[in-house]
Amino acid sequence: MKPLFRDAISASDSRGPLSPQGSVACIGAFDGLHLGHQALVGRAVARARSLGMPAVALSFEPLPREFFAKDAKPPRLMLPRAKLQGLHDLGCDSVGLLRFNAKLASMPAEDFVRDMLVERLRAREVWVGPGFRFGKGRAGDIGLLQAMGQAHGFSAQAIEPVHCGDGERVSSTRIRAALTGGDFDTASRLLGRPYAIGGHVVHGKQLGRTLGYPTANLRFGNKTPALRGIYATWVHGVAEHPWPSVSSFGTRPTVDGLEPLLEAHLFDFAGDLYGRRIEVEFVARLRDEEKFPDLDSLVVQMRRDDAQARAILTLQAPQRASA
Repeated sequence: MKPLFRDAISASDSRGPLSPQGSVACIGAFDGLHLGHQALVGRAVARARSLGMPAVALSFEPLPREFFAKDAKPPRLMLPRAKLQGLHDLGCDSVGLLRFNAKLASMPAEDFVRDMLVERLRAREVWVGPGFRFGKGRAGDIGLLQAMGQAHGFSAQAIEPVHCGDGERVSSTRIRAALTGGDFDTASRLLGRPYAIGGHVVHGKQLGRTLGYPTANLRFGNKTPALRGIYATWVHGVAEHPWPSVSSFGTRPTVDGLEPLLEAHLFDFAGDLYGRRIEVEFVARLRDEEKFPDLDSLVVQMRRDDAQARAILTLQAPQRASA
């Protein structure tokens, strides 16, 4: 099956079911694909394999909480394309990214079940996370799924909460808080891997090159990142081994930037990375992003950041294989 990129589709859609032979579906925001998400997807994929059916993940873009908080969008852990790839890497045969708009927000939970799960996916099993709610006014829950499943021929179950070593529940909210506070050890435990952001290197204003600190730039679109500041980082995807670097993630206030941009300066690197897909692994937070009175002051601070990041990375090896 090919990946799916579709809006919410009504039962009257003439294109017919996407999974005529039936499917096992899991539903969630899946921001970050942390250990809880991995447990949910893993359960759905295992059941799909045992039944000989495709495993389908349903998620939303933008996330519902982004849609309802347009003026103060909550931080995102992961961009849509990374989420799509991650769900496929976890074993999903298809991924449906449903466009969360006013139409979907106002859809009664019962209609969502009939239109998407019954008519389009022909779901035989539906798996959700603990406390999952959906539909207009968040009226739908596991109880509604189970009741409608009895009438439409599918079963529905919610997995148990996943807890890490300290006994606390794994959640995207907790990961965001850890990242904001520079606690990458906690974020890594909850994610099951170091926190990293990947993408294709894009052209910038080349100011860093002019100042003696060329950078590989990754855009974060119109999403709000969970990080902001200067970091010691490893860059994957430029060589057989991870490359030490110092990265800035923010809006570049000294030069009046607007769009969030991740800028990674690779130490002692020579080469053209434009268009290359890389992944930036965050190791330690050095300082806040700040506005300097002039470029000379900025360069002085960049030298300090460079030295501090080199010292940190000398003592701490990368935690993941190169992308």
